[in-house]
Amino acid sequence: MSSLTDQEPQRRSLPNGWPVRRTPRWVLLAVAAFLVVGVAVSLVHKPSQAQRASDLRGFLHEVTADIESCAGGVDESLTALRQVESGHATKATDVSDGISVAQQGSANCSPANNEQIDNLESYQVPQSLASFGLADAVTGLVTWAAPDAQRVQDDVAAVLGATTPQAKSQAQAALSRHLAALDAQRAKVDAPIKKAIRVLAMKAAPPNLPG
Repeated sequence: MSSLTDQEPQRRSLPNGWPVRRTPRWVLLAVAAFLVVGVAVSLVHKPSQAQRASDLRGFLHEVTADIESCAGGVDESLTALRQVESGHATKATDVSDGISVAQQGSANCSPANNEQIDNLESYQVPQSLASFGLADAVTGLVTWAAPDAQRVQDDVAAVLGATTPQAKSQAQAALSRHLAALDAQRAKVDAPIKKAIRVLAMKAAPPNLPG
């Protein structure tokens, strides 16, 4: 008759003396086989050109919808500033309205105030488009909105609200710096998107980002 000790699974002892059950060999083989199958499937299942183009269209639709309200505010703020500076809007109410537009636009570019910008922060680029670096473009769009577009619109409000030549000069200098930063950020966003459009031979364009 076998002893109780003989019937127990083989154990080995760690230096601290606690027994540890050995992992059955079949478990290790099953795990290895699963990994091999997973790698093989990922290598074989490559998305077609048509599928990638469809995914890119979906990507462009999503990010354009998410950024357009912020981008629209930037456009309206700069338009209000140009109208005042060109003399087409000289009334105090026109200036006041321009300041209000810029202030509201700045607030609307904040993820805390705009659900669409908040969506961009968590947006996942389709796996089929991973090689284009579009995740960086999404991150760049968020940065374009906050803080870059916010700063530009804050500057517009400061220029319109300046009551002395010195204050206006300082506000205009800040606006020039922040517009340059906005333009540079737009270029970072556009580059990977334009590359994807070119490679997939699509008729499309990056989101419209004024500045």
